[in-house]
Amino acid sequence: MTIKSTFKECLLIGTEAMATLSNNLKDDEFVLNIESAINLISKIRGRLVISGMGKSGIIGRKLVATFASTGTPSLFLHPAEASHGDLGMVCSEDVLLLMSFSGESRELVDIIRYGKRFGVPIVAFTSNANSTLGKAADILLQLPKVKESCPHNLAPTSSTLIQLALGDALAITLLKQKGFSEEDFFNFHPGGKLGAALMPADELMHKDDKLPLVSEDAPFSEILNVISAKGYGIVGLQNHTGEISGIITDGDVRRYIAKNTDGTMQDVIFGTTGKQIMTKEFTAFEKNQSCAKVLSSLEQKNISAAFVLDNRKPIGLISMLILIQAGVA
Repeated sequence: MTIKSTFKECLLIGTEAMATLSNNLKDDEFVLNIESAINLISKIRGRLVISGMGKSGIIGRKLVATFASTGTPSLFLHPAEASHGDLGMVCSEDVLLLMSFSGESRELVDIIRYGKRFGVPIVAFTSNANSTLGKAADILLQLPKVKESCPHNLAPTSSTLIQLALGDALAITLLKQKGFSEEDFFNFHPGGKLGAALMPADELMHKDDKLPLVSEDAPFSEILNVISAKGYGIVGLQNHTGEISGIITDGDVRRYIAKNTDGTMQDVIFGTTGKQIMTKEFTAFEKNQSCAKVLSSLEQKNISAAFVLDNRKPIGLISMLILIQAGVA
C-alpha cells in the first residue's frame, strides 16, 4: 500500500467515525441526554471539571480551553493526581465531565467515588454503557464504537476524534444558549491575532484633537488645510449641534477642483463651503463594533478611513492602516 493510499484510508476512517457519531442524533435517548447535559452545565454555579487519562486526558485539556474561552468556567483534573489531594479542587457546585472510551480507566475510580459521595453530578463520555464509568454516570453521552485508524485497531485516533467533536459541540451549543457574543469572547481572548480581530473599534481609534473636523460652513481653503494637517485623507463636517452632517475626502477635493478649472482660484478656494460639496451619505461605525468587521467593511468599500460615531457625533476615527498595524488583517 502506498503512502498516499494509507493516508487517504486514515482520513476516510476518521470521516466514517464522525458520520457514525452524527447518526447518534437519530436516537431519541441520546438527544435527550445531550439536552440534559446542556441544561445541567448551563446552570452550574461552580465549574465544569473535566478529567480523563491518556489520550482522553489530552482531549479533555483541549476541551477545558474551549469551554473556558466560550463562557463556561472549566478546569482539568488529572486523574492520577486527583487521588493525591487534587480532589480538593472539586466542590459540590461543580459538574464532573469524565472521559474514557472503554469506561474502565482505573485512575477515574476515585473521582467517581468522590462525585457520588459529595453529590457532584457526573457526565460521562464512554462507548460502554455497562462499564464502571457508564453505570456511574448521571448523564451518559454514549460514544459509538468506531474503528481506529491504526491498522491494529489499538492507537486511539477515531475514538479521540469523536470525543473532541462531541465536546466541542457541547461547548458551542452552550455558547449559543447563553447568547455569548464576540465582545464576551474578546474578554477571555484579548491576545494574539484573534484578540486583535475581536477588539472593539474604540480601543484603536484616533480620538480628541487628532480628529479631522471642521464646521460645515468652513471655506474650502480650511478643509484643504485640515485634510493636509491630519493626514487621514478625510474630514468630517459638523453642524451647529456637533453632529457630522457629511464628509469630504481627498478624492472629493480632486474631483471638485477638476470640475472647476474654468473658475478663478479665489472662487474655487474661498468661494465654496464644505456644506456645498460634502457627501451626505457615508460609512461610519459604532465604538463596540469589532475591528475585524470594521476592516472588512473598509476593504469592501475601498475606503481608507471612517469616523466612529455616537448618536451621529464623532468620537473617533478608524483607519485601515492602524488596523493592519495592530494585526487585525
